[in-house]
This record gives sequence, C-alpha cells and structure tokens, in this order.
Amino acid sequence: MAATSTVLAGDCTTRFETTTGDTRTQRGRVVVLAKPDRTLLVHDRSGYQPVAWLTRPDSLTVETDDDGFAVTAHDAGRTLTVRSHDAGEVAELPVSDAGVPVGECPDPDCGAALVRAGGDVVCLGCDEGYGLPSGATVHDDDTCDDCGLPLMTVERGELLRLCIDYACDSMTDAVREALDRRFDCPDCGRDLRVREHRGRAFLGCDGYPDCETAFSVPAGVFAGECTCGLPRFETATGVRCLDGTCESDRPADPEHSP
Repeated sequence: MAATSTVLAGDCTTRFETTTGDTRTQRGRVVVLAKPDRTLLVHDRSGYQPVAWLTRPDSLTVETDDDGFAVTAHDAGRTLTVRSHDAGEVAELPVSDAGVPVGECPDPDCGAALVRAGGDVVCLGCDEGYGLPSGATVHDDDTCDDCGLPLMTVERGELLRLCIDYACDSMTDAVREALDRRFDCPDCGRDLRVREHRGRAFLGCDGYPDCETAFSVPAGVFAGECTCGLPRFETATGVRCLDGTCESDRPADPEHSP
C-alpha cells in the first residue's frame, strides 16, 4: 500500500515551544505538510525554507473536523503545534521515494515506473522494492529474460551481470562461481571458500572452525596479486588488497622510509 502525506492549508497559528522556555509564535495563511515519517513542515508563500518544522518527531497527531484542523508534533523537549482559524483545506495524497528512472514494473497489473532511490530499486505503483549490492550499476536498457526486471552489473573480482531480484539471480551463487577455491588461505594454505552471512558473500577458510580467516569481497575487479599472495582489487577508491589490513598494501610512511 502506498504511503500518504497529509496536506493542510489555511489561516493558522504556529507555535514552537521547548522545555527550556523558548517560544516562537507565528500566524498566517500557510501550507502544512505531514509526511509518512512524521516529519512536519509549515510553509508560507516565500522560498523553500519552512517557517517551522520538526523532523521525524517521536509523535505526530492530525485532528480535523468541520471547523478546521490541529496538528501537534512532540519530540524530546520540543513541541510544534499548528491550529487553524478557519475550515481550511485537508487532503491525503500518495507519496513515494523519488529516484532515477530505471525502467518499468514488469507486473502486467502494474506497469508503473521503476526508480533507483538510494540503495534500492522501487516501483512507484505497487511499492515492490529490490535491494542493491554496493557498487551496483542498474541498466534501464537491458532486462531479465525470466522476469522482465532491469539487469545490473556488479564488480566482485569479475564483472557480474545479474537480475536485480535476488530470487531470480543469486549474487552469492555468481560470486561463488567466480571466486570459490580460487585463492589460498594466507594463514593455513587451505582453500578460501565463498560463504554467505546475512545476504553478503565473503571468502572464508575451508579449515573453519580450526582456521577463522575470512575476508569481505570488495566492490571491484581484479588488479593483479598483492605481495602477500592475495588478489588486489581496483575499487572506486583505489587499488587494495583483499585483506583490508594488509601491511604490504599500505603506502610507505615518508618519515620512516630508509
């Protein structure tokens, strides 16, 4: 079900109070916006800055009747109230995440736009969401043959091309195919295996629990071999060893160089 925001407008008195005794009272014809996350914004006719606001307060109540409306937001030590002096206008409007368009929902009963908002792809119609792994690039011009959702490319040693729906394409399986048993444990020499914890693939020693060596897999492609014997990765922030603590991978300190 789509989230809704409450939009109220009218001749209102706005009062902001704190437990330390600070008070600010204003009156005017304003537009009041109560968001799904309880954020309360009060706008007058000028500019983009609200004249009063409370971001994600602990509580938010909206009361309406034939005579008008009252909105109250409480947070730790702060209270914002808006009371109308006339009937005003009240509307409940659907809202969604806003993001970069990446295609259309393949559900024949929906067909709404898909957008990338932060670390997810969400449908603006049916509210379906698909979490993205770090560093993923979503392609709006290429879709999955099985489900019709957009494909993404992810760098985990190699360039992997997968459906954004994990139920359709398992990223762990793709990483396993690319990296499983490809490298040796630097501590005991046994194979490094691709394992999964809380939906994230990592490389762990095949000798576990006798050997607990494990490494997260960076978002990047192979860039040769580190002097420690493990692979190096070309990432968005530069080249690094699979072992993020590898001393061989750190630049020399000029003050201690010979």
